[in-house]
Amino acid sequence: MTLRANYFELASKAMQILMNQEAYLLEQFSASKTVTIPVWELVKLRVSQINQCAFCIDMHGRDALNQGETQQRIIGLSAWRDMPWYSDIEVAALNWSEYLMSGKPVEEERYEGVVNLLGEQAVVDLTIAINAINSWNRIAKTFKPEVGSYKQ
Repeated sequence: MTLRANYFELASKAMQILMNQEAYLLEQFSASKTVTIPVWELVKLRVSQINQCAFCIDMHGRDALNQGETQQRIIGLSAWRDMPWYSDIEVAALNWSEYLMSGKPVEEERYEGVVNLLGEQAVVDLTIAINAINSWNRIAKTFKPEVGSYKQ
């Protein structure tokens, strides 16, 4: 395969903005009692599955394993609604992620339900995180970094 543009070099200021956003999210989810880093990792993996971003699926699958996630839950993530292995918070975060990915307007009942379970700050941060992984997925699908080349 022909190597594509090195987006980190060619748009270093823009990539720094995205990296700063990741640092913000890491800080927020490190302190959260609901949407924690492991939940965030599941969201990143699920959104990457929906977007069919091979590089990001590989990256976030390995990150989740390294953070103690089980192989069974990672494999089951694509059918999470029918698997008994996810907590109410994880289910809410995954449901919110998939709903936002659908592009449908968020009605009041759905918004209030997720805020009541996760908290307002967590919903704001989770929404930003979903937007962020969508952005990363589109960048990776365009410039095609080699799957498996991600180093932690």
